[in-house]
Amino acid sequence: MKDSSQIRFEALSKLKTLDQFVPARAAAAPHTEALRQFDRRSNSWERISYRDLNERIQQWRKAFAKMNLPAGSRVAILLPNGVDAICCDQAVLANGCVPVPLHAIDTAGSSAFIISDSQACVLVTNRQSRWDAIYLSGVQMPDLKHIIFTDESTPQSRTPSICQWDLESWLAAGHEVSVLPEGPKEEDLAAIVYTSGTTGKPKGVMLTHRNVVRNVINTIETVLPNPQPGDIFLSFLPMSHTFERMAGYYLALGMGCTIVFNRSIQLLAEDFRVIRPNIIISVPRIYERIYAKVQNKLSKQSRFVRFLFNWAVDVGWRRFCRRYGIVQKPAPFDWADPFVWPVLKRLVSQTLLNQFGGRLRIAISGGAALNAKVAKAFCGLGLPIIQGYGMTESSPIIAGNSPTYNHPDTVGKPLPQTEVRLGTDDEIQVKSPSVMRGYWNRPEDTAAAFTEDGWLKTGDIGHFDSEGFLRIVGRIKEIIVTSTGEKVPPVDMELAIEMDPLFDQAFVIGENRPFISTIVVLNKEEWERLAKTLDLDPEDPESLLAAATRNALLKRIKAAAKDFPQYALPRNVFPTLEHWTIDNGLLTPTLKLKRKNLNEKYAPQIQSLYAGHR
Repeated sequence: MKDSSQIRFEALSKLKTLDQFVPARAAAAPHTEALRQFDRRSNSWERISYRDLNERIQQWRKAFAKMNLPAGSRVAILLPNGVDAICCDQAVLANGCVPVPLHAIDTAGSSAFIISDSQACVLVTNRQSRWDAIYLSGVQMPDLKHIIFTDESTPQSRTPSICQWDLESWLAAGHEVSVLPEGPKEEDLAAIVYTSGTTGKPKGVMLTHRNVVRNVINTIETVLPNPQPGDIFLSFLPMSHTFERMAGYYLALGMGCTIVFNRSIQLLAEDFRVIRPNIIISVPRIYERIYAKVQNKLSKQSRFVRFLFNWAVDVGWRRFCRRYGIVQKPAPFDWADPFVWPVLKRLVSQTLLNQFGGRLRIAISGGAALNAKVAKAFCGLGLPIIQGYGMTESSPIIAGNSPTYNHPDTVGKPLPQTEVRLGTDDEIQVKSPSVMRGYWNRPEDTAAAFTEDGWLKTGDIGHFDSEGFLRIVGRIKEIIVTSTGEKVPPVDMELAIEMDPLFDQAFVIGENRPFISTIVVLNKEEWERLAKTLDLDPEDPESLLAAATRNALLKRIKAAAKDFPQYALPRNVFPTLEHWTIDNGLLTPTLKLKRKNLNEKYAPQIQSLYAGHR
């Protein structure tokens, strides 16, 4: 007999476009809770059923229809995660138009560029201040005709050529609409999602309804099988992030689950305990921060408590490896694991799981590599993080582990209907119904993104193990080749360094140089503690450049990266207290390093790191 999740999955598999997901669930289970968000005015959580959500979407559809937008019109959306963002996206899709999601934490200039490049005729945002910053960036946006503010009652017009609305008035204008536009087809665009632009201007990735729907279906079949009735997704990644957009939004609503929107990143730890989610879609940084906090607390505990924690991780990791068939070297007294685990689970494991609310069943990690030490700790203590791999151009998931096969040092196996091969220099290449149509108005870039026989070139280097699991080695453009011919993937080293709480950020360098070096951003509090042990004044800029500081930093770096080969270990370091941010142009909106910009900013310091060496 089929369970309810199987029935829902079969119903979902018959749908062709993303705008059909909510109406289907509203018809099948109208009173099921679809969304929950915190209302700061009433200081309470607002719950919205699938029936109510569908009715709200219809109101938004009418208001958009009143604007007489031609099919395929682009609508830029700059909203925080929440009910308005869902209603806006769904209404735009259902009316046959194209959402252009903007990063809420991106620079105003970048948002203006995307609005201009996508030729968006409508912008939906929450605050006047956001639009003011975009307008003052100086970028021309000739196609923009309307702005809708969701949180403003009296928007101030800066230019007569753009009509500005508050949400209430705009929705009221659509009440008289009785005929709605024709909905989209499978091959129509479901979004133009702009890439982060690590090496230049961002490019608009054109994703069709078919692309995203197939990725939803294939993800449910493997990485996130059969979400259960009543499952709660805690949403905290921005919905402009394709990973969250597909897995944490479309997939969740398609399967009739409940999305609860995090109040803020600052309150994430509290929201875990209050919401008690069953499923989270996250990036490695969240798990790494929690791990760092645990390690920081442990450093203040007795030697016995630290021993107990490490023992629990080791025993739990061996149990995990046995379950998933991962070969491990025999350990002394490992025969006792079944007897000691119940005690260690109660004393250590449950404490960690309670940090996530105690009900977390599936934790997916994507967007970047997860540090091996962090993966071992979480998997060992009872939270088997499922790593996947993908990119915006593939809607996004290409491969993933699953609850039935999980090798944390890999990104799993290719999804159904997804072919993966290794091309020149072991580049990962993909063919799948989830692969993009191309880049918006960039035919040359589109052609360069594919091989002559039609495979998407990911730019990532990988290899398959004997069981068919895919491992990511690094980015082709980012792999460092030293002057001695050694190849070093910098991201892995940077992740390892950042595991030490002294280092908030790390940038590894060494291309065509005799050895590896690194530039690090120090945590201010940890630096003050270290400086005192070195008899240095932490407020004196010269202290950062002292020989004692350099030696101490290199010692900590080598300890953090002890599992790397000797040639990959940094032999010189330049420390700074200036953080790299999106605003200063050194991070992308998805928090990846802009390596070209960092190389330019620190050119003199890099020269000094290699002075006297050839």
